[in-house]
Amino acid sequence: MPNGREVAQTANLEVMSAQNKDLFGQVLVALVTPMNSEGEVDWPATEALMDYVISNGADGIVVTGTTGETSTLTDAEKIKLVEVGKSVAAGRAKIITGGGSNETAHAMQLYKLSEKAGADGVMIVTPYYNKPTQSGVLTHFRLIADSTDLPVILYDIPGRAGIPIQYETILRAAKHPNIIALKDAKGDLAQASRVMNETGLLYFSGDDSNVLPHLSIGATGLIGVTANVAPAAYRELVDATNRNDFQHALKVHNSLEPLVRAMMNHVPGTVATKYALHGLGVINSPRVRLPLVGPEDDEAIRIEADIDKVGAITGLSFENFRPDRNAAAGGALPKVAGTTR
Repeated sequence: MPNGREVAQTANLEVMSAQNKDLFGQVLVALVTPMNSEGEVDWPATEALMDYVISNGADGIVVTGTTGETSTLTDAEKIKLVEVGKSVAAGRAKIITGGGSNETAHAMQLYKLSEKAGADGVMIVTPYYNKPTQSGVLTHFRLIADSTDLPVILYDIPGRAGIPIQYETILRAAKHPNIIALKDAKGDLAQASRVMNETGLLYFSGDDSNVLPHLSIGATGLIGVTANVAPAAYRELVDATNRNDFQHALKVHNSLEPLVRAMMNHVPGTVATKYALHGLGVINSPRVRLPLVGPEDDEAIRIEADIDKVGAITGLSFENFRPDRNAAAGGALPKVAGTTR
Protein backbone atom coordinates (compact mmCIF):
# COMPACT_ATOMS: atom_id res chain seq x y z
CA MET A 1 0.00 0.00 0.00
CA PRO A 2 1.22 3.57 -0.65
CA ASN A 3 2.55 5.39 2.38
CA GLY A 4 1.31 8.77 3.55
CA ARG A 5 4.02 10.65 1.71
CA GLU A 6 3.17 8.98 -1.59
CA VAL A 7 -0.54 9.66 -1.14
CA ALA A 8 0.17 13.33 -0.39
CA GLN A 9 2.48 13.62 -3.39
CA THR A 10 -0.17 12.12 -5.69
CA ALA A 11 -2.81 14.47 -4.29
CA ASN A 12 -0.54 17.48 -4.84
CA LEU A 13 0.11 16.48 -8.45
CA GLU A 14 -3.62 16.10 -9.09
CA VAL A 15 -4.28 19.56 -7.61
CA MET A 16 -1.51 21.11 -9.74
CA SER A 17 -2.88 19.48 -12.88
CA ALA A 18 -6.44 20.64 -12.15
CA GLN A 19 -5.28 24.21 -11.47
CA ASN A 20 -3.30 24.37 -14.72
CA LYS A 21 -5.88 22.68 -16.98
CA ASP A 22 -7.32 25.94 -18.30
CA LEU A 23 -3.93 27.43 -19.22
CA PHE A 24 -3.90 26.11 -22.77
CA GLY A 25 -7.30 24.54 -23.45
CA GLN A 26 -7.84 20.91 -24.47
CA VAL A 27 -8.55 20.93 -28.21
CA LEU A 28 -5.54 22.71 -29.67
CA VAL A 29 -5.05 23.00 -33.42
CA ALA A 30 -1.52 22.91 -34.81
CA LEU A 31 -2.51 25.52 -37.35
CA VAL A 32 -1.33 25.53 -40.95
CA THR A 33 -0.27 28.94 -42.24
CA PRO A 34 -2.40 29.71 -45.33
CA MET A 35 -0.42 31.20 -48.21
CA ASN A 36 -1.22 32.56 -51.64
CA SER A 37 0.02 31.02 -54.86
CA GLU A 38 3.26 32.99 -54.56
CA GLY A 39 4.01 31.60 -51.11
CA GLU A 40 3.25 34.79 -49.19
CA VAL A 41 1.13 34.51 -46.04
CA ASP A 42 -2.54 35.00 -46.90
CA TRP A 43 -3.58 37.00 -43.86
CA PRO A 44 -7.35 37.15 -44.56
CA ALA A 45 -7.38 33.36 -45.09
CA THR A 46 -5.37 32.93 -41.89
CA GLU A 47 -7.93 34.93 -39.95
CA ALA A 48 -10.76 32.93 -41.52
CA LEU A 49 -9.11 29.59 -40.68
CA MET A 50 -8.52 30.67 -37.09
CA ASP A 51 -12.15 31.66 -36.75
CA TYR A 52 -13.26 28.40 -38.39
CA VAL A 53 -11.42 26.15 -35.95
CA ILE A 54 -12.41 28.22 -32.91
CA SER A 55 -16.06 28.39 -33.96
CA ASN A 56 -16.02 24.62 -34.33
CA GLY A 57 -14.73 23.84 -30.87
CA ALA A 58 -11.00 24.52 -30.67
CA ASP A 59 -10.07 26.28 -27.43
CA GLY A 60 -6.40 26.66 -28.32
CA ILE A 61 -4.30 27.34 -31.41
CA VAL A 62 -0.59 26.70 -31.83
CA VAL A 63 0.79 29.05 -34.47
CA THR A 64 4.25 28.81 -36.05
CA GLY A 65 4.69 25.15 -35.19
CA THR A 66 5.89 22.40 -37.50
CA THR A 67 2.51 22.31 -39.25
CA GLY A 68 2.60 26.10 -39.56
CA GLU A 69 5.86 25.89 -41.56
CA THR A 70 7.88 27.59 -38.83
CA SER A 71 11.18 26.70 -40.50
CA THR A 72 10.37 28.89 -43.52
CA LEU A 73 8.64 31.78 -41.77
CA THR A 74 10.40 35.03 -40.89
CA ASP A 75 10.47 36.14 -37.28
CA ALA A 76 8.24 39.08 -38.25
CA GLU A 77 5.67 36.67 -39.70
CA LYS A 78 5.81 34.53 -36.56
CA ILE A 79 5.10 37.51 -34.33
CA LYS A 80 2.30 38.76 -36.59
CA LEU A 81 0.68 35.30 -36.44
CA VAL A 82 0.50 35.67 -32.65
CA GLU A 83 -0.99 39.15 -32.96
CA VAL A 84 -3.56 38.05 -35.54
CA GLY A 85 -4.42 35.01 -33.44
CA LYS A 86 -5.07 37.12 -30.38
CA SER A 87 -7.26 39.49 -32.37
CA VAL A 88 -9.32 36.72 -33.97
CA ALA A 89 -9.63 34.64 -30.82
CA ALA A 90 -10.82 37.61 -28.77
CA GLY A 91 -10.70 35.52 -25.61
CA ARG A 92 -12.37 32.45 -27.14
CA ALA A 93 -9.16 30.41 -27.38
CA LYS A 94 -5.57 30.46 -26.17
CA ILE A 95 -2.84 31.39 -28.65
CA ILE A 96 0.38 29.43 -28.21
CA THR A 97 3.53 30.19 -30.16
CA GLY A 98 5.52 27.17 -31.31
CA GLY A 99 8.56 26.47 -33.39
CA GLY A 100 11.31 28.31 -31.60
CA SER A 101 14.83 27.59 -32.75
CA ASN A 102 17.64 25.13 -32.27
CA GLU A 103 19.75 28.09 -31.19
CA THR A 104 18.97 28.88 -27.56
CA ALA A 105 19.61 32.64 -27.81
CA HIS A 106 17.40 32.97 -30.90
CA ALA A 107 14.62 30.99 -29.25
CA MET A 108 14.78 33.17 -26.13
CA GLN A 109 14.56 36.31 -28.26
CA LEU A 110 11.63 34.96 -30.27
CA TYR A 111 9.63 33.95 -27.22
CA LYS A 112 10.20 37.31 -25.54
CA LEU A 113 8.80 39.01 -28.64
CA SER A 114 5.89 36.57 -28.70
CA GLU A 115 5.10 37.38 -25.08
CA LYS A 116 5.01 41.10 -25.92
CA ALA A 117 2.70 40.28 -28.84
CA GLY A 118 0.21 38.71 -26.43
CA ALA A 119 0.89 34.97 -26.65
CA ASP A 120 -0.77 32.92 -23.93
CA GLY A 121 2.00 30.33 -23.84
CA VAL A 122 5.05 29.00 -25.65
CA MET A 123 5.90 25.57 -26.99
CA ILE A 124 9.59 24.65 -27.04
CA VAL A 125 10.67 21.93 -29.45
CA THR A 126 13.66 19.73 -28.68
CA PRO A 127 16.76 21.30 -30.29
CA TYR A 128 16.93 19.72 -33.73
CA TYR A 129 19.78 18.93 -36.10
CA ASN A 130 22.63 19.78 -33.69
CA LYS A 131 21.62 16.84 -31.43
CA PRO A 132 22.83 18.05 -28.01
CA THR A 133 23.23 15.77 -25.01
CA GLN A 134 20.36 15.55 -22.54
CA SER A 135 22.23 18.05 -20.38
CA GLY A 136 22.19 20.48 -23.31
CA VAL A 137 18.51 19.82 -23.95
CA LEU A 138 17.67 20.52 -20.32
CA THR A 139 19.75 23.72 -20.26
CA HIS A 140 18.02 24.89 -23.47
CA PHE A 141 14.61 24.34 -21.90
CA ARG A 142 15.50 25.96 -18.59
CA LEU A 143 17.05 29.09 -20.08
CA ILE A 144 14.08 29.67 -22.35
CA ALA A 145 11.64 29.07 -19.49
CA ASP A 146 13.66 31.53 -17.38
CA SER A 147 13.36 34.18 -20.10
CA THR A 148 9.55 34.34 -20.15
CA ASP A 149 6.71 34.58 -17.67
CA LEU A 150 4.49 32.55 -19.98
CA PRO A 151 3.60 28.92 -19.28
CA VAL A 152 5.73 26.51 -21.30
CA ILE A 153 4.88 23.34 -23.23
CA LEU A 154 7.82 21.07 -24.06
CA TYR A 155 7.58 19.33 -27.44
CA ASP A 156 8.99 15.81 -27.68
CA ILE A 157 9.23 14.78 -31.35
CA PRO A 158 12.30 12.61 -31.90
CA GLY A 159 11.29 11.77 -35.47
CA ARG A 160 11.99 15.36 -36.47
CA ALA A 161 14.43 16.54 -33.79
CA GLY A 162 16.70 13.52 -34.13
CA ILE A 163 16.73 12.95 -30.37
CA PRO A 164 14.06 12.29 -27.73
CA ILE A 165 13.56 14.04 -24.44
CA GLN A 166 14.60 11.24 -22.11
CA TYR A 167 12.34 10.35 -19.20
CA GLU A 168 14.86 11.60 -16.61
CA THR A 169 15.18 14.91 -18.48
CA ILE A 170 11.40 15.36 -18.43
CA LEU A 171 11.34 14.79 -14.67
CA ARG A 172 14.07 17.37 -14.12
CA ALA A 173 12.50 19.91 -16.47
CA ALA A 174 9.11 19.47 -14.77
CA LYS A 175 10.55 21.02 -11.62
CA HIS A 176 10.85 24.41 -13.35
CA PRO A 177 7.89 26.59 -12.29
CA ASN A 178 7.17 27.77 -15.85
CA ILE A 179 7.31 24.34 -17.48
CA ILE A 180 3.71 23.22 -17.25
CA ALA A 181 3.05 20.76 -20.06
CA LEU A 182 4.41 18.27 -22.58
CA LYS A 183 3.34 17.62 -26.17
CA ASP A 184 4.11 13.99 -26.97
CA ALA A 185 4.78 12.93 -30.55
CA LYS A 186 6.98 10.03 -29.43
CA GLY A 187 4.22 7.44 -29.23
CA ASP A 188 5.56 5.71 -26.11
CA LEU A 189 2.37 5.18 -24.11
CA ALA A 190 4.16 3.44 -21.25
CA GLN A 191 6.43 6.44 -20.72
CA ALA A 192 3.50 8.81 -21.16
CA SER A 193 1.61 7.06 -18.38
CA ARG A 194 4.67 7.14 -16.12
CA VAL A 195 5.26 10.86 -16.71
CA MET A 196 1.62 11.70 -16.01
CA ASN A 197 1.76 9.55 -12.88
CA GLU A 198 4.94 11.09 -11.50
CA THR A 199 4.72 14.77 -12.48
CA GLY A 200 2.12 17.50 -12.48
CA LEU A 201 2.67 18.15 -16.19
CA LEU A 202 -0.32 18.58 -18.44
CA TYR A 203 -0.03 16.04 -21.24
CA PHE A 204 -1.04 16.71 -24.84
CA SER A 205 -1.17 14.12 -27.57
CA GLY A 206 0.94 15.24 -30.51
CA ASP A 207 0.30 12.11 -32.55
CA ASP A 208 -3.06 12.22 -34.33
CA SER A 209 -3.40 8.44 -34.46
CA ASN A 210 -2.88 8.18 -30.69
CA VAL A 211 -5.22 10.91 -29.43
CA LEU A 212 -7.74 8.53 -27.86
CA PRO A 213 -5.08 6.22 -26.35
CA HIS A 214 -3.40 9.26 -24.78
CA LEU A 215 -6.70 10.62 -23.46
CA SER A 216 -7.63 7.20 -22.07
CA ILE A 217 -4.57 7.18 -19.80
CA GLY A 218 -5.05 10.71 -18.55
CA ALA A 219 -3.83 13.20 -21.16
CA THR A 220 -5.29 16.69 -20.90
CA GLY A 221 -5.98 17.08 -24.60
CA LEU A 222 -4.38 17.21 -28.02
CA ILE A 223 -2.36 19.46 -30.27
CA GLY A 224 -3.43 18.09 -33.62
CA VAL A 225 -2.86 18.49 -37.34
CA THR A 226 -6.05 16.78 -38.52
CA ALA A 227 -7.93 19.13 -36.20
CA ASN A 228 -7.43 21.86 -38.84
CA VAL A 229 -9.92 19.92 -40.96
CA ALA A 230 -12.15 18.38 -38.28
CA PRO A 231 -12.09 20.59 -35.17
CA ALA A 232 -15.71 19.81 -34.21
CA ALA A 233 -15.03 16.07 -34.16
CA TYR A 234 -12.03 16.50 -31.89
CA ARG A 235 -14.13 18.69 -29.60
CA GLU A 236 -16.69 15.87 -29.50
CA LEU A 237 -13.96 13.31 -28.77
CA VAL A 238 -12.51 15.29 -25.87
CA ASP A 239 -15.93 16.11 -24.44
CA ALA A 240 -16.83 12.41 -24.50
CA THR A 241 -13.69 11.49 -22.56
CA ASN A 242 -14.34 14.32 -20.10
CA ARG A 243 -17.68 12.74 -19.21
CA ASN A 244 -16.15 9.22 -19.21
CA ASP A 245 -18.19 8.12 -22.22
CA PHE A 246 -15.57 5.83 -23.71
CA GLN A 247 -17.93 4.14 -26.16
CA HIS A 248 -18.82 7.45 -27.79
CA ALA A 249 -15.18 8.56 -27.77
CA LEU A 250 -14.25 5.33 -29.54
CA LYS A 251 -16.97 5.91 -32.14
CA VAL A 252 -15.57 9.37 -32.90
CA HIS A 253 -12.01 8.01 -32.95
CA ASN A 254 -12.98 5.36 -35.48
CA SER A 255 -14.77 7.89 -37.67
CA LEU A 256 -11.61 10.01 -37.76
CA GLU A 257 -9.22 7.15 -38.51
CA PRO A 258 -9.30 7.27 -42.35
CA LEU A 259 -9.02 11.07 -42.27
CA VAL A 260 -5.97 10.85 -40.00
CA ARG A 261 -4.41 8.41 -42.47
CA ALA A 262 -5.15 10.80 -45.33
CA MET A 263 -3.55 13.72 -43.50
CA MET A 264 -0.57 12.00 -41.93
CA ASN A 265 0.54 8.92 -43.88
CA HIS A 266 1.36 9.93 -47.45
CA VAL A 267 3.02 13.35 -47.44
CA PRO A 268 3.98 15.77 -44.66
CA GLY A 269 0.93 16.70 -42.59
CA THR A 270 1.15 20.35 -43.61
CA VAL A 271 0.95 19.44 -47.30
CA ALA A 272 -2.00 17.06 -46.98
CA THR A 273 -3.89 19.38 -44.65
CA LYS A 274 -3.58 22.35 -46.98
CA TYR A 275 -4.60 20.12 -49.88
CA ALA A 276 -7.73 19.05 -48.00
CA LEU A 277 -8.63 22.51 -46.69
CA HIS A 278 -8.30 23.98 -50.18
CA GLY A 279 -10.43 21.20 -51.66
CA LEU A 280 -13.08 21.97 -49.03
CA GLY A 281 -12.97 25.70 -49.85
CA VAL A 282 -11.71 26.68 -46.39
CA ILE A 283 -8.47 28.29 -47.67
CA ASN A 284 -7.72 29.96 -50.99
CA SER A 285 -4.59 28.05 -51.98
CA PRO A 286 -2.86 24.81 -50.98
CA ARG A 287 0.59 26.38 -51.55
CA VAL A 288 3.50 25.46 -49.29
CA ARG A 289 6.99 26.94 -49.16
CA LEU A 290 10.00 25.07 -50.42
CA PRO A 291 11.49 22.63 -49.69
CA LEU A 292 7.94 21.35 -49.07
CA VAL A 293 6.03 20.67 -52.26
CA GLY A 294 2.48 19.68 -53.04
CA PRO A 295 1.56 16.02 -53.52
CA GLU A 296 2.63 14.17 -56.64
CA ASP A 297 -0.19 12.48 -58.55
CA ASP A 298 0.35 9.10 -56.90
CA GLU A 299 0.42 10.71 -53.45
CA ALA A 300 -2.71 12.72 -54.19
CA ILE A 301 -4.45 9.53 -55.32
CA ARG A 302 -3.67 7.88 -51.98
CA ILE A 303 -4.82 10.94 -50.01
CA GLU A 304 -8.07 11.07 -51.96
CA ALA A 305 -8.61 7.31 -51.61
CA ASP A 306 -8.44 7.61 -47.82
CA ILE A 307 -10.74 10.62 -47.86
CA ASP A 308 -13.21 8.56 -49.89
CA LYS A 309 -13.36 6.16 -46.92
CA VAL A 310 -14.39 8.92 -44.51
CA GLY A 311 -17.97 8.51 -43.37
CA ALA A 312 -19.99 10.67 -41.02
CA ILE A 313 -17.84 13.08 -39.02
CA THR A 314 -19.33 15.79 -36.84
CA GLY A 315 -19.09 19.20 -38.49
CA LEU A 316 -17.45 17.94 -41.68
CA SER A 317 -18.63 16.81 -45.09
CA PHE A 318 -16.57 15.88 -48.14
CA GLU A 319 -19.62 15.86 -50.41
CA ASN A 320 -18.36 19.00 -52.19
CA PHE A 321 -14.65 18.20 -51.89
CA ARG A 322 -12.86 19.46 -55.00
CA PRO A 323 -9.11 18.78 -54.78
CA ASP A 324 -6.90 20.70 -57.19
CA ARG A 325 -3.63 18.91 -57.92
CA ASN A 326 -2.43 21.62 -60.28
CA ALA A 327 -2.85 24.36 -57.69
CA ALA A 328 -0.98 22.25 -55.14
CA ALA A 329 1.88 21.26 -57.44
CA GLY A 330 5.39 22.32 -56.51
CA GLY A 331 6.43 24.73 -53.80
CA ALA A 332 6.99 28.47 -53.50
CA LEU A 333 9.97 30.69 -52.80
CA PRO A 334 8.82 33.63 -50.65
CA LYS A 335 10.11 37.14 -51.27
CA VAL A 336 11.89 37.18 -47.91
CA ALA A 337 13.80 34.14 -46.66
CA GLY A 338 12.88 32.65 -43.30
CA THR A 339 14.93 33.35 -40.19
CA THR A 340 15.10 29.90 -38.63
CA ARG A 341 18.68 28.89 -37.92
